[in-house]
Amino acid sequence: MSNSYDLIVRGGQVANHAGHGPADVGVIDGRIARIGDLSQASAEEVFDASGLTVLPGVIDTQVHFREPGLEWKEDLETGSRAAALGGVVAVFEMPNTEPNTTDPDTMADKLARARDRMWTDHAFYVGGTHENARFLGELERLPGCCGVKVFMGASTGTLLVADDDGVREVLRHTNRRATFHSEDEYRLVDRRPLARPGDWTSHPEVRDAESAIMSTRRLVGLAREVGRRIHVLHVTTAQEIEFLAQNKDVATVELTPQHLTLTAPEAYERLKGLAQMNPPIRSAEHVAGLWRGIDQGVADVLGSDHAPHTLEEKARPYPASPSGMPGVQTLVPIMLTHVAAGRLSLERFIDLTSAGAQRVFGTANKGRMAEGYDADLTLVDLKAKRVIRNADGASRCGWTPFDGFEATGWPMATIVRGRVVMRDGELIGTAHGRPVRFMETL
Repeated sequence: MSNSYDLIVRGGQVANHAGHGPADVGVIDGRIARIGDLSQASAEEVFDASGLTVLPGVIDTQVHFREPGLEWKEDLETGSRAAALGGVVAVFEMPNTEPNTTDPDTMADKLARARDRMWTDHAFYVGGTHENARFLGELERLPGCCGVKVFMGASTGTLLVADDDGVREVLRHTNRRATFHSEDEYRLVDRRPLARPGDWTSHPEVRDAESAIMSTRRLVGLAREVGRRIHVLHVTTAQEIEFLAQNKDVATVELTPQHLTLTAPEAYERLKGLAQMNPPIRSAEHVAGLWRGIDQGVADVLGSDHAPHTLEEKARPYPASPSGMPGVQTLVPIMLTHVAAGRLSLERFIDLTSAGAQRVFGTANKGRMAEGYDADLTLVDLKAKRVIRNADGASRCGWTPFDGFEATGWPMATIVRGRVVMRDGELIGTAHGRPVRFMETL
């Protein structure tokens, strides 16, 4: 057993699969080599974690960093900067860029853009379309690919796959768990006339709960028919939680901090276009249903659905205003505030932000604080009270729907593969994120 390490995180309260208590973490060659009492050990670098809780590194499995093609909203550097400042060690980025990420060339381009520019580790979804469905079995195995993403409700370019035949064809050609934005496009089109110009409170009426549950029922039925696994993103309705609870053998579930924290109509009245996202922020009964999904173990992961737009774009009168909001930098403090309030245990937070990503996506050497795993750590002060402010955000869009929110619990350091990337609100060194590896494609 080594008594010399590259890095020792010393004096913190470690929380992982083994419980919660005082321990040190020793790192060699970017991997965790020992967890325990390392008071007699030496290291090239010692991080004093006194007063902090050391968590497995938080993984955000749904972000839109807008590069290439939409860099005025965000890019891979600014988005990953926000992630690292928020305590996030790895992100999975979406394919609805311009061009869409739908073939080997566009995937390789994203990986090249990310190298030595992204502060966190990263993986990219390949978009499933009618045109590339027969090639998805090969595309999903590309290096740096976290899986196939399908939009059943409106999206950019060719990414919309609204029909059952199209979804069926995508599923037939995927072997890994396919990921879905589940809203029924046909119902959304029929309900567009319900949009009241300039009135964002009509957004959850246009994209109503039935649009989501109809789509999710169809999706689960198709997954069973074809014999494939699915992952349902940003679930927003109480009915979906109840339905998906009966279908956990084929379906995993993502929730977002926004849908767990913001409530309609108040959010739309206060934030107007800044509250607009797809699927929508919904009423209190649905928020309560999502929390039941957490309490009962139906939810598998938390993703931020970080999807920034500029303030100028968001100021357009509804329905011309675009849907989406930033969230990667606020995921940890928002959810730790729920921990402080007793709505969520720290153990469940860990399950949803690290272990869940490992289970759903099969990350290799990530998603757990244990010997042999990547030394990915999120260090938090569970008692720190900070106010979230627009001015402190690193996202290029310059705003957050949680401006003025007093958080209890704050990310104090981010360690990625043994490198201290962020400490006390400051980035350290240079961007050195690398592609995440997955067990199904090793």
